[in-house]
Amino acid sequence: MPRILDNINKANDIKSIKPQDYKRLAKEIRSFLISNVSKTGGHLASNLGVVELTMALHLFMDFPKDKLIWDVGHQSYTHKLLTGRKDQFATLRQLDGISGFPKREESECDAFDTGHSSTAISAALGMVKARDLKGLSNKVVAVIGDGALTGGMAFEALNNAGRLKSNMIIILNDNNMSISENVGGMANYLAKLRTNTRYTGFKESMENALTRKIPGGREIVHCLKRSKDAVKYFMLPNMLFEDMGLTYIGPIDGHNINSLLSALKNANRANKAVVIHVITKKGKGYIPAEKNPSRFHGIDPFYIDNGEPVAKNQTASYTKVFSSALVKMGKKNNKLVAITAAMPYGTGLSSFKKHFPDRFFDVGIAEEHAVTFAAGMAAEGFRPVVAIYSTFLQRSYDQIIHDVCINNLPVIFAIDRAGITGRDGKTHQGIFDLSYLSHIPNLVVMAPKNKWELEEMLEFALSYEGPVAIRYPKGEAYTGLMENREPIRLGKSEIIDKAGDIAILAVGSMVKTAVMVKNRLNDYNIKVTLVNTRFVSPMDCEILEELSENHNVFITMEENVRIGGYGQQVSDFLCRNNKQDIRHINISLPDKFIEHGGVSELFERLDFDAESITRKILDELQF
Repeated sequence: MPRILDNINKANDIKSIKPQDYKRLAKEIRSFLISNVSKTGGHLASNLGVVELTMALHLFMDFPKDKLIWDVGHQSYTHKLLTGRKDQFATLRQLDGISGFPKREESECDAFDTGHSSTAISAALGMVKARDLKGLSNKVVAVIGDGALTGGMAFEALNNAGRLKSNMIIILNDNNMSISENVGGMANYLAKLRTNTRYTGFKESMENALTRKIPGGREIVHCLKRSKDAVKYFMLPNMLFEDMGLTYIGPIDGHNINSLLSALKNANRANKAVVIHVITKKGKGYIPAEKNPSRFHGIDPFYIDNGEPVAKNQTASYTKVFSSALVKMGKKNNKLVAITAAMPYGTGLSSFKKHFPDRFFDVGIAEEHAVTFAAGMAAEGFRPVVAIYSTFLQRSYDQIIHDVCINNLPVIFAIDRAGITGRDGKTHQGIFDLSYLSHIPNLVVMAPKNKWELEEMLEFALSYEGPVAIRYPKGEAYTGLMENREPIRLGKSEIIDKAGDIAILAVGSMVKTAVMVKNRLNDYNIKVTLVNTRFVSPMDCEILEELSENHNVFITMEENVRIGGYGQQVSDFLCRNNKQDIRHINISLPDKFIEHGGVSELFERLDFDAESITRKILDELQF
């Protein structure tokens, strides 16, 4: 039997599918996603959960005229399938392939590039206002998850949307999950909306009584159902969305296409913002993902029959090293607390949570709040460790300055996924943190060369009376240079090898590459002094002064963009101190957004691998 999916090759083709074939198409889409993601890796559970919702939206909307904005965007795979990208799915998240997130340059049906949470309502509201100013009538729909609704920006947008006098539809995709299980007041509130037995029980009892005991009762029930949820208002008089000026519809079964279409059509009649509350199951249709949606949120290639990963990494990652070290320190210091923004597993804090549940805090997807929350705890004598990915820490820049660093509070920022992270692409590459952190007064910024130094830096940070940021990359921890264990002192670099008149000063993850570059240069009889900088702020000016006495070339290496990075600080030092006779070669990432692909592939593409860097240095030295 031919697949229905084969008849969908461009936007709006789904409209030609017969309603009786919707369930079959949904099953085919799930099978397609499982088969493809098992080979490429990607965000599986979230996409399996929104198949029917996406189908309903595509039946309701006309692309690309209508605008669909996905919050976060990792659940847009079915949308990509239905807009002509089916044949490209073998390249999903691969170098030069299609992105795992919406991407405007990839398709005109992708209305907005997204990758971080809590942004969709704001973007959609801006598009609604633009539409109205242009005198158009196209539909604008934002899809936001219940986890993303914990972000403060979403509430700012909802507050603004409450004053809207034209149509806008907000789909609240409620699966009781973000990456991990949702926490906090909003999660509890939505749970009550889903399961309020007083409301549902009263409504059912009233319907039964009217139908059985009162002449014309069926007509009365029908009128009540059409009367803007009068029963709901009676039982739930203080509903958040309605009180903010938005119309609320739901909860709706997110896997019932007919119910979804009915809700969308009703919502489209309103001259205001409408929230449609949709209940979905994350991982639906694939048992391993249903049982463990957190593990299948973002997954590497796996075996379909059991969900087990194809490649099992036996080497400890930096995240695991951090996790183990923090538990060890937590046993010694009862003032140590750990904070995450909805990512206890991704950041390695789940182990700390298991050992010290009372000292572990998951604040939901709310990075800004996480930082100021930590500042409050630090002000009262605790030692908070805030573990957040580099790309997400960008969201709390003002809180780092205003609430932590101005107060000079001993908050430790454990910055995971620093540098190039790979297949999630430009929204997730952690390539800006040295630039946006190293210029902040009072903040110490460090980067470890290997697994042992990460643990030692955590110990140093715990003893330091001020804020400290430690950035480390995704992936396996470097186990080289074990013998180089010089004690960590504030603002002091570590000389690994001293030879020749060329000095390489490498930051954190680039020490491993610098060792390889040094060995390659040695093959050309070029002797190199290798320095592990350790501290980007405060910068070790003494080592620069010392090296400038007998080295005529400085080579700085960092996994960060050039502007604002360590290399620029070294250039500034040389300029300020009239050391123009020293040549400086700045090895850093280009000042641009970096696309998706494997980490090693991207390093080669950017001429950032050891061989390319060696070649560049030889060219600069005219060797």
